[in-house]
Amino acid sequence: MATKNRAGLGHKIRYARRYPTRLPQLARRVARDAWFRLTTHDHVSYYQAVMRSDAARDPDRAVGSQDRGRWLALGQMQFDYLIGHGLQPEDRMLEIGCGNLRAGWRFIDYLDAGNYYGIDISPEILLAAQRTVGHQGLQGKLPYLTPVRDLTFDFLPAGQFTVIHAHSVFSHSPIEVIEECLAHVGRVLARGGFFDFTFGRTERAEHHVLREDFYYRTETLASLAGRHGLTARFMDDWERLPHKQSKLRLTHD
Repeated sequence: MATKNRAGLGHKIRYARRYPTRLPQLARRVARDAWFRLTTHDHVSYYQAVMRSDAARDPDRAVGSQDRGRWLALGQMQFDYLIGHGLQPEDRMLEIGCGNLRAGWRFIDYLDAGNYYGIDISPEILLAAQRTVGHQGLQGKLPYLTPVRDLTFDFLPAGQFTVIHAHSVFSHSPIEVIEECLAHVGRVLARGGFFDFTFGRTERAEHHVLREDFYYRTETLASLAGRHGLTARFMDDWERLPHKQSKLRLTHD
């Protein structure tokens, strides 16, 4: 779903008029953004601080779900989509930005034991992910949950994963973080496998809001993938689902 420029003055005025009760919350976000800009030195440390702040209040909200019902629904939607695209129990999955396993617990349950590997930059949200594994009784599936500082995947073996999945990760990432991922993800992606990721799509000027929400043109990300030997396909069927982001699928040339 394409988004208009949320960083523009016109959008901010319309938003304030339409949702006046949300202005105090927005003011708190602006103040938090200013503080984190002063106290962090790069985007990863900035967003780690954001996740630490959000996860302390509510892990479900920290991964973008307003309540437990929405958390369950979004996870089910991601799971059903990949099942519909041929996900099999023997697939080896890497989930980038696994969060507190909104979709991940379903993948863990479905995949063969040891075939799920989740990474995230937030130690706090991974602790919540561990609680999800215990709550769902999935300890016997032996999922891997690992904190990372970057997206170079240099600790993972080449060609290991048949499915790589990143939901609502690039929508919170500046272009240099996305390029780092695309420069290295092909090494760990098995031949014949695919890498699905969602992103905030705009057909106008690319922009960000408070360094938390980023919006890109499809051709920008497809071209970037091509420079690193990956072919991008826009997933039209994803657009019909109740979600505000769009999806690209990358495969080896």
